[in-house]
Amino acid sequence: MSTPYPFTALVGQEDLRLALLLNAVSPAVGGVLVRGEKGTAKSTAVRALSALMPEVDVVSGCRFSCDPASPDPGCPDGPHGTGASGSRPARMVELPVGASEDRLVGALDIERALAEGVKAFEPGLLADAHRGILYVDEVNLLHDHLVDLLLDAAAMGASYVEREGVSVRHASKFLLVGTMNPEEGELRPQLLDRFGLTVEVAASREPDQRVEVVRRRLAYDDDPAGFAGRWADEESAVRARIVAARDLLPEVRLGDGALRQIAATCAAFEVDGMRADIVMARTATALAAWAGRTDVLAEDVRQAALLALPHRRRRAPFDAPGLDEDKLDETLEEFGGQDGDEGDQGEGGDDDPDPDPDGGPGGGPDGRPEPDDAPRVDGESAAQPESGEDREGGEPQPSGGGGGGEQTPARAAEPFRTKVLSVPGLGEGAAGRRSRARTEHGRTIGSRRPRGALTKLHLAATVQAAAPHQRARGRSGPGLVVRRDDLRQASREGREGNLVLFVVDASGSMAARQRMSAVKGAVLSLLLDAYQRRDKVGMVTFRGSAADVALPPTSSVDAAAVRLESLPTGGRTPLAAGLLKAHEVLRVERLRDPARRALVVVVTDGRATGGPEPVALASRAARLFGADGVASVVVDCESGPVRLRLAGQLAGELGGTAVTLDELRADSIAGLVKDVRSSGQNSGQSSRRAA
Repeated sequence: MSTPYPFTALVGQEDLRLALLLNAVSPAVGGVLVRGEKGTAKSTAVRALSALMPEVDVVSGCRFSCDPASPDPGCPDGPHGTGASGSRPARMVELPVGASEDRLVGALDIERALAEGVKAFEPGLLADAHRGILYVDEVNLLHDHLVDLLLDAAAMGASYVEREGVSVRHASKFLLVGTMNPEEGELRPQLLDRFGLTVEVAASREPDQRVEVVRRRLAYDDDPAGFAGRWADEESAVRARIVAARDLLPEVRLGDGALRQIAATCAAFEVDGMRADIVMARTATALAAWAGRTDVLAEDVRQAALLALPHRRRRAPFDAPGLDEDKLDETLEEFGGQDGDEGDQGEGGDDDPDPDPDGGPGGGPDGRPEPDDAPRVDGESAAQPESGEDREGGEPQPSGGGGGGEQTPARAAEPFRTKVLSVPGLGEGAAGRRSRARTEHGRTIGSRRPRGALTKLHLAATVQAAAPHQRARGRSGPGLVVRRDDLRQASREGREGNLVLFVVDASGSMAARQRMSAVKGAVLSLLLDAYQRRDKVGMVTFRGSAADVALPPTSSVDAAAVRLESLPTGGRTPLAAGLLKAHEVLRVERLRDPARRALVVVVTDGRATGGPEPVALASRAARLFGADGVASVVVDCESGPVRLRLAGQLAGELGGTAVTLDELRADSIAGLVKDVRSSGQNSGQSSRRAA
């Protein structure tokens, strides 16, 4: 087994270390979500924590790690009497992003069922993580069906398995730790709220601190065991301090004054539900125990708020997590000192808000000199050129003269719930919530012979295939004689996430203030829908004389929203350039991820200007999508009393469907947009019928 990097050898990242240690002191805090850019020691810190966790007493031979002092009465390996017991290190179990449902919750032991004819349960990762740490790297990329199972286990402290004739319930209480890079997409709100604390990490910009990081890492890579040995004393000291804080925790008093501050803070920041209040109370108590105190002080409440509330402040998917510290201080001051707790500092209660005055983890945990100055990581006529478009040349005119130059970006209108746009057919892409697909989870629709390795056994079909041959195979015992030809793969149908590529017209014809605001609101609404359906998104914009990839395909829908907000407008309408750029983006993306199907959303009024034969060139570019069978929809932004209905013609050439901004709303009176048809149909006619 490889030697883990010592926890006390980490440089900087005080908030990260403190949050992890508070959970080691009080697992009831509810775990930690670590958000930050790549290369900031997120995974290193989590793996290092496991070496500091105190050992756990377990019933000998119990696969579910029952505590001898209070064994689970419903344990599948029970009942446990007064038999032998022992101790072992606390486990850190890693949940891979691509893990199967069977691997997480456990399943019927197929080998014993077929060979011995008995029902036997094979535990999964939730059983292994009981009374330990469950670590999910890149937790924001975890498939939805696994997220649902984690939510259930975290809420109930137990795992329930009801499948394939197996009915099992076992305890599963674990410290949930997740790491993620926000650039790759955000986390579902339901799972986000299950993390007790959250920490934002970033690489230091201080040269001396960065030098020390590199120096220690190189020393560790050269001799992991020797490096760990040099930090053994510091590791032992922190481990002993965790044990002492755990012993002190039941004696810590959370007075009425601190409770009022906690309640007032959660109310002031308008967090949903009561979980934030409970987590803050537990965190403040753990902070006091970590500092060796039996009273919770105002600084404990403040630090607890900074760790427990930022991720609960997200009111919408595109809101950045964070906390207004000035508002926090005002709230604490207004509701502080009402029962005298905060006024009586007691032993160790000086004015220093550092919860670790002795310099252990949470203050200066290394026990070694840190680099100096290391910072703390804390309506118009379609027949006339529009006002924003050039009338003579192909280049934008200066904006001060009322021409078609670049204009100040318009703010997006209020987003709304959109109708469902999906790709037709049955795909095999990454799990999501948009289009029908063959998946490893979901409802079983049949069975087939496996192509390659067997990944999901259809038990009934396998038994049915093997049963007629038992006598010929000389079966004499209770087991079933099964050959490889008998094995059947379960065919399941679920939903996949798609690549939603937005092609947005930012030309002068779209630049009228009200129109562009409505267009941005529509795109933002579609981005919200893509966030909820676990899609990848990309954005191509076109204006003036060229098209740009404003956002390469990514899972970070937040990044697309930011680019949309600052999107400039003005100039001619190079529609062909926009379509050709989008076609190139799709070509490259198919090489990277051939299983993920694309949905192209063109947001335009259908005009094409600038250059020789702009309309004919745009038509030829559009037909490329139809020839490739790419699903598409055109959001028709044309407005005013006179309309050319050019967007409908564009949709027909794309082989897709056209829908107006009003029809895009889920609550509009128009018919529901169900599938984006990739077969050539006259989308303009269908739009007129819907209207």
